[in-house]
Amino acid sequence: MRWNRKERKDRTSGRSQRQGQEAARRAWLFRGLGRSGVNQKKIVWSELIGLKAKIIRASHPELVGIEGYVLDETRNTLTIGGEKVRVIPKDVVELEFETDNKSIRVDGKDLIGRPEMRLKKRWRR
Repeated sequence: MRWNRKERKDRTSGRSQRQGQEAARRAWLFRGLGRSGVNQKKIVWSELIGLKAKIIRASHPELVGIEGYVLDETRNTLTIGGEKVRVIPKDVVELEFETDNKSIRVDGKDLIGRPEMRLKKRWRR
């Protein structure tokens, strides 16, 4: 770590101070197109990283309208990179994912859980 004398902050050489901002600019992350097998029923079991997402409804008004590509997914959050990289809690939002020419709406509560554990869950159809 280096000491930045002007701003009096520690910084790592050659890296951005903001975490995740450089990841949003990488073109290889955006691979959501070409997933024609994903539909309303199968989206719960499919890979979300790389899909374009938009928040339609949320309990917190500042979250509504955020859109971008899903960069990372944890048990309770989605990291969406657009203008900024934001971490969104899954349980308070309703999302719309774009795949090819389709838009799929999903309640965030259905997506709670680690991606590998969601495969084991049984969902009512």
